[in-house]
Amino acid sequence: MLNFKPVTQRDGAKLRRYYKDCSYGLCEYAVGTKLMWRPVLHPAWTEAGGCLIVKNEMDGRVLFDYPVPGLEGNEETALREIESYCIKRGVPLVISVVPDAKAPVLLARYPYVKVSNIRTWRDYIYNAEDLQNFTGRRYNGQRNHVRKFRKSYPAAAFRPLTEADFPAIEAFWTRFEEEFEKDDFKAERELALAKKLLRLLKKPWFCAGGIFDGEKLIALSLAEKCGQTLIIHIEKALYSYEGAYPTLVQAFASCFGRGVRLINREDDSADRGLRTSKLQYGPVKLAPKYYIEPLNELLCHVRDIPALTTRRLTLSKLTKADIPAYNALVLDAGRNRYWGYNDVGGLGGPVKNDSFFKIARDDFKNCAAVNFAVRLDGRFIGEAVLYNFNYRGDAELGCRIDAEYAGNGYGTEAFAVVADWALYQVHLTRVIAKCYKDNGPSFKMLSAVMKKSGEDETFFYFEKLV
Repeated sequence: MLNFKPVTQRDGAKLRRYYKDCSYGLCEYAVGTKLMWRPVLHPAWTEAGGCLIVKNEMDGRVLFDYPVPGLEGNEETALREIESYCIKRGVPLVISVVPDAKAPVLLARYPYVKVSNIRTWRDYIYNAEDLQNFTGRRYNGQRNHVRKFRKSYPAAAFRPLTEADFPAIEAFWTRFEEEFEKDDFKAERELALAKKLLRLLKKPWFCAGGIFDGEKLIALSLAEKCGQTLIIHIEKALYSYEGAYPTLVQAFASCFGRGVRLINREDDSADRGLRTSKLQYGPVKLAPKYYIEPLNELLCHVRDIPALTTRRLTLSKLTKADIPAYNALVLDAGRNRYWGYNDVGGLGGPVKNDSFFKIARDDFKNCAAVNFAVRLDGRFIGEAVLYNFNYRGDAELGCRIDAEYAGNGYGTEAFAVVADWALYQVHLTRVIAKCYKDNGPSFKMLSAVMKKSGEDETFFYFEKLV
C-alpha cells in the first residue's frame, strides 16, 4: 500500500530529483506549482517503482498526477500501485493533468474510460527563441511596446533577484496591490499564493528576476526549469509602467531561457484578459491536460445483479430473507479460515444483524463487487463474489459453500457459471482466483474451472481468459 505524506518545503529537493529532467512540459509537474497551490491541490507524495507519485485532493475528489519516472523508473509498477491503492481504499481511480504523450498509454491500458480535455486547463507553450528575440511580424506589437518602455524609462534594467532584494519585493507588492484592478476571489487568492512562493526565491531550483527603475522594482518573475521547459510560476508588473510586461517577458526569457527549448506560461485561469494577452505572444501550442477516469465493467454493463442458472443451482442477488443464513455462513470461523478475508474485522464496528448484507449491497452500488447468493431448490447455501476490479479488464472471483452442502460439487458449478458470466456478459478480459496451498478442496475446484497461473509460499493462483 502506498504511504503518502503532504508536500512541504522540505520535500522540494526530493521532488526536484524527478521534476528537473521531466519531459512532460506541464506546469503541474514542477515543485513551484505543488508549493504555491498547496492550499488548493493538497498534494501528497510517495515513491514506487522508481517513480514519483503525487496524489491531490480537490473538492473531495482524489486525483493522481501521471507518475514521473526517475533514471530507472518503471511507470508500469507505479500505475499498478496507484490502481491497487484506489481499489483497497474504495476511491475512484482518476489520473489528471495527463500530458499529451502519456494519454495513449492510459487509453490503451484501460478498456473503459471517461476522458476530459478542457480548454481552460491548457498551458500556453512558446518557443524560447521567440520570446527572447520577438522576431517577425507577429511580434510587431511586443517590439513597439518594448521600444516605448525603453524610451520612457531609460534607466530601467533587468537583473536576477536575490534575498537582498526582499525589501524591494515587499515594496513592489504594496504598489502592485494599489494598482490591482481585479476583485474576484480567484485573482486575489492567486496573488496571495504568489507572494508566499516568491519568498522561496533562494531555493536552488527557482530562478527569479525583475526590472528595476533605479531602486524601484517595477516587474518581477519566478520560474523553474523542468527538462527542456522553463515554467513560469509568477509574472507580475506594475500597470502604471506601460510596456513593462512584454519587456519583462523578453528580458526574463533572455536571462533564464538559455539551455531550454520551450517556455510554459501556464494556463489562463479562464480569464479573458489573460487569454488575450497570452495568445498575442504566439504560443506554439496549447498543451492539453487530459483528465482520465477508468471505469470498471460493472459500471458500464451491469445495472442489476442477474439470475444465473446451472444444472442444479440458481444464483441471484442477496435479499433480506437471506440474512440469517448469510450471517451464519460469514460467521462460521472454521469454515472460513481459508476465505482470506476477515469479514468481521472489515466492518470497522460492531456486528449488527444486517451488517454483512448492507456491505454486499453497498459494494454493488459502488461498483466494487457483485455478491451472488448460491441457491439449491431456492435455499441459500453459499455465495460467489466477483470483486477487485482492477480497471484493466481483470477481476477476482471467490466462492464459499455452507459446510452442510460441501463436497457435492456445488462450488464448482457456482464458480464456473459466474466466471463465464463475468467474461462474456460483463466483458472482462480475465477472471483470477487463488487458494491457500493446503486447501485441497479449493485447489480441486479451481483446477476444474480455471488454469493454474502461478504460486508463491502461500497461494496457488488461477486464471480464466476470454
